[in-house]
Amino acid sequence: MVIKTEGTPDGSSGNPFNQTTVIIITADRGIDQRIRAAAQSAGYSDNITNTQVLPSVMLNMGLGNTSDTFASFIRPALFNDTQAGENYINNTPATVFRITPNNTTELDPYDYPELRVRGTGQTEFDLMDDLEELRIAILNKYNESNVTELPVSMWVPVGSDALQRGINALGPDNDAAYLWTANQTMFSPTPPFYNTSLYYPFLRDPAITLGNDTGEFIIVYGVNHVASGKATYSNFAIYGADVWNGVGAITDEDFNGSAEEYLPDNPNAKYLYVYKLARNCSEGDQYCYEVPYGVGVHGLELDQPLFIGFRIYLENTTKTGPSYSEIVYDRAIKFDPKN
Repeated sequence: MVIKTEGTPDGSSGNPFNQTTVIIITADRGIDQRIRAAAQSAGYSDNITNTQVLPSVMLNMGLGNTSDTFASFIRPALFNDTQAGENYINNTPATVFRITPNNTTELDPYDYPELRVRGTGQTEFDLMDDLEELRIAILNKYNESNVTELPVSMWVPVGSDALQRGINALGPDNDAAYLWTANQTMFSPTPPFYNTSLYYPFLRDPAITLGNDTGEFIIVYGVNHVASGKATYSNFAIYGADVWNGVGAITDEDFNGSAEEYLPDNPNAKYLYVYKLARNCSEGDQYCYEVPYGVGVHGLELDQPLFIGFRIYLENTTKTGPSYSEIVYDRAIKFDPKN
């Protein structure tokens, strides 16, 4: 939406996909200017060059043991051309240089960049009654099962919050809202698999597993945030809670239209979704994901605790993540056979 590329020079409207671009990640204006000049001399126009600012006022810059480390993530999804997507993943057409000046230069650090503000004042809360109707329809359909409704809360802290509290936000960007099936009273300050000084609220014992009994499954449901206009892309993914191995993601393209069979007479069903997670999906069940096991971290073992994470990316109006105060949280219900 905002990137400068040969297809969207200076961030103008156009096609940014499969286009050449330059991204400079730096804390210093002088370094940015020198890299831009070098890029131009190599034939890269300034109108395709982007600067991602590292705000040194909040970060520990340097090369010492107490200095911060940085990572930049590229997360492509929903390839129109499957083969092109595989080629991109296997042969990423990008080059990354780490640039260090040969001589000491006078620092000219960037200020904290102006943020694109979340929120429009428009919410999804008018769909709450429809969502409750959907919940009742789900419970009625599976009324011969034991029911556990999973709590859902904010997953990843806002970046500035995490930086100020010194906790690991696993990618503190503003481009999405993140939710997960977790209970705030069950948090532990340190993930057992982190042998570092970084801290992150972790679900100690979610006590949710997924066996292979035909009557044991999870129903994930909620507002389709893309259909409601609060996102351009959303998904949910199932994870192992002990090592955080994500084994499958279901996107809004997968679950679009899935609530209409539950609410055939409700015109707002098009704004909702329902999806099943099971070890064995019934033949012809379009809205069901078979969760694998016996394949190491590519699956979840039958006794492995799990959680579900939700990602809600980019509201068109604001070009940043939606406001948590304007979205209806996604939901999940665990069903087990009655003894």
